[in-house]
Amino acid sequence: MRARTIVLAVAVAVGGALQLPVEYSPVGAAKADEFTKADLDRWAAEFEAVATEGRRLWTSPELGTNGVACGQCHPNGANTHPETYPKFQKQAGRVVAIWEMVNWCIRNPLEGKALAADDPKMIAIQAYLAKERRGVKLEPGKH
Repeated sequence: MRARTIVLAVAVAVGGALQLPVEYSPVGAAKADEFTKADLDRWAAEFEAVATEGRRLWTSPELGTNGVACGQCHPNGANTHPETYPKFQKQAGRVVAIWEMVNWCIRNPLEGKALAADDPKMIAIQAYLAKERRGVKLEPGKH
């Protein structure tokens, strides 16, 4: 939006005639709240596929090196409470996001290599945890 504002200001400043299309909107042409049932179906299917991969990773020892899986300590994502993040975590000594706590577990109990925050595996794990806690009220910082 800022770039469009600058272009408009330059056009006006140099005395140019400014013709805006009828559909021009200062709020922006894209309307994020307009979507179809096909969009909703596709997005739900995409989420389910990613969450399913997250469950597979959660129950597999492949994230670590010692044969331990996340699900051994946290079956069905139990006691992970993604709805309470970001929050202070004693293990890290600071406020962290859920992906950082997942990495703490991967590095320590699983003896594996941490994942980048945007790694598809990390996104899948977070999708799985969020799905398991669907409907639970968000309470960042709660212990």
